[in-house]
Amino acid sequence: MIVMSVAEIEAFLSREFPQIAETGDFIIEEVGEMSARMRLRYHDRHLRPGGTISGPSMFALADVGLYVAILAQIGPVALAVTTNLNINFLRMPEQRDLIAHCKLMKLGKRLAVGEASMMSVGSDSVVAHATATYSIPPRSEVL
Repeated sequence: MIVMSVAEIEAFLSREFPQIAETGDFIIEEVGEMSARMRLRYHDRHLRPGGTISGPSMFALADVGLYVAILAQIGPVALAVTTNLNINFLRMPEQRDLIAHCKLMKLGKRLAVGEASMMSVGSDSVVAHATATYSIPPRSEVL
């Protein structure tokens, strides 16, 4: 069940994580049941030598996207933290926006596990795939 809308998550991120929200790089396109779709806006600051989008930028897209999927399900929990994120870079992304399709595979009381498939806008080819685990704090620690 979705408990936070896109607008509510955006307001939460602006308040709790202004370092992410203020860049305008990460756009929440949609939240759904156990899912989210995020966009990383293309900018040359995300490029690495060779003209491809950097690994750290794709890592951040996966991490933020999965965090958004979790927030949509459990509400405003700032201290839900990444405990592990593994990413496979499959092919060189094009110099355009990236979309991450994020899906939660397990959402328990203390742990969430999800995956993110990233692709360049206009392409169906996955450029990177990430899996991640997040620790969810006890309800007494929720903001």
